[in-house]
Amino acid sequence: MSKTLIAIPSDAPGGLSSPVGAHFGHCALFTLVEVEDGQMGAVSTLANPPHQQGGCMAPVNHLAGNGVNVLIAGGMGLRPLMGFTQSGISVYHGGQALTAGDAVERFLKGELDRFDPNATCGGH
Repeated sequence: MSKTLIAIPSDAPGGLSSPVGAHFGHCALFTLVEVEDGQMGAVSTLANPPHQQGGCMAPVNHLAGNGVNVLIAGGMGLRPLMGFTQSGISVYHGGQALTAGDAVERFLKGELDRFDPNATCGGH
């Protein structure tokens, strides 16, 4: 069985119907979705640490410490992208998704592009 924990930057209150936050480092919280064998499971939220404590790397460390395997985000800078890569977290571009649930569904269908740390990314 393959388990994945996906994080999506979200507006409060979070959850599958929450809009996807445009900037992962400044979002209110992350919607966490457990996926097993291609099926969505438990949904929870995780508060985003204040951006000034550790800068762009604070959310990277916070998500890695909470077992996240995949992040779906609208954009980010190279430093946090490299941090996610080094932490073993795959980052996908979900800028077209309207809600966290839509982002996960698109991920499961293979419709999201993975951020390439060797390419130029949008600001976080």
